[in-house]
Amino acid sequence: MKPSESMLVTFLSSPNRAEAVTDSFKCELLLRQARSANLLSRVSKLCEEDELLLRLPERMQNHLQSAKCVANANHRSVRWEVKQILSVLAAKEIPVCLLKGAAYVVDEVDAGKGRVFSDVDILVPKESLEEVEILLVHNGWMCTNFDPYDQKYYRTWMHELPPLKNMKRGTALDVHHTIIPPTACLKPDIEKIWEKVDKVEGFEGLYILGSHDLILHSAVHLFHDGELENGLRDLSDLDLLMREFLVEEGFWENLLARAVELNLQRPLFYALRYTNGILKTPVPDDILNSSKMGSPGTVMVALMDALFLRALAPDHPSCDDRWTGLARWMLFIRSHWLRMPPLQLAQHLARKGYKRWTVRKNMT
Repeated sequence: MKPSESMLVTFLSSPNRAEAVTDSFKCELLLRQARSANLLSRVSKLCEEDELLLRLPERMQNHLQSAKCVANANHRSVRWEVKQILSVLAAKEIPVCLLKGAAYVVDEVDAGKGRVFSDVDILVPKESLEEVEILLVHNGWMCTNFDPYDQKYYRTWMHELPPLKNMKRGTALDVHHTIIPPTACLKPDIEKIWEKVDKVEGFEGLYILGSHDLILHSAVHLFHDGELENGLRDLSDLDLLMREFLVEEGFWENLLARAVELNLQRPLFYALRYTNGILKTPVPDDILNSSKMGSPGTVMVALMDALFLRALAPDHPSCDDRWTGLARWMLFIRSHWLRMPPLQLAQHLARKGYKRWTVRKNMT
C-alpha cells in the first residue's frame, strides 16, 4: 500500500517530526494542509510535546499558538456543556456515555490532543430516549429541523435523534441510542457495549466507551458513516487511540475478539489497514492478515485503496488528483448503501432529490 503523500501525513507519521519542518516551504505547506484537515491544533500540540515550537519560523509559531488557544477554548466549552447536560439528566439518574471528540477530551485520552469539534455526542439507553429529549427541550435544547420527512428519517431509521441546539449558548448536541443505524447490515448489540463502559472520574453518571469500543466506534464512524470531511483527523484519532492502548496485555487479540463479538470486523479491517498504511500505526502483521479480520477480498481491497487513499488525504488542492472528487463521492454513495436496504435507499434518495429540486425551483 502506498500511503497518501502530503506534508501533513509525513509530519503525523514521522518518528522524528523535526525532519518534516526543516524549511519555510515545508512549514507553510504543513500549515495549509493542517488547517484544511481540521488538524492545526493537533499539529500545535504535537510540536509542543516534541519541543519544536521555538525551532520553527516565527510566522508558523504564531499560527500554532493561535490554534492552541482555539483548542483550549473548545475543550473548556465542551467540559462546561457536558456538565450542563448531566445537570439536566442527573435528576432522573439516566446514564450518559460520551462519544467521539467529547469523550476524548473529557476523559483526557491521547486522541483528545488538539482535538477541535463543533458538537457533543452522547449515548443514552433507548428506553430513556423520549424522556431524555423532553428533559433537554425543557432546559433549552431545541431541534432546528422541523421538516416532517427529516423527523421521520431520524426517529424511524437512524441511530440518533434529530440534532439539537442550545438556544442560549448555540452549542450542538447529538443524542444517540446506538452506534449505527438499525437499518444497516451491521448490527452490534448495544447492550454488550453498555456492559463495557467505564466511569469518567469527577463526573457523576458519566461514562466513556471501553478502550476497544472507543476504537471500534471511531472505525464505524469513519469507514461506515461516510463522513469524510474530517477523514484524516478521524484517522489520526484512531492512530492515537491504538498507540495509547496497545500497551495493554493482549490488546490486539482482544480488540479483534471484541470486533467479532460486536460484528464489526469490516470497519476494524479498514481502520487497521489505513492507520498502518498511512500513519504507520504499529499493527502486527498477524492481526492485519488474520482470517477473522473480515477482509472483503483482493479485488474489493484494491478498489477501496484507490478510494480511501485519496479520500483520507487532507482536503487541500496540493493533495488532490483528478480522481479525488470522484473517490469522495463514491464513498458517500457507499455510506448510504451500507446504511439502508436498496428499496428504502432508493425512496430516500428520490425524496431528497425532489426536495432539492423544489428548493432550487422556488429560488429561480
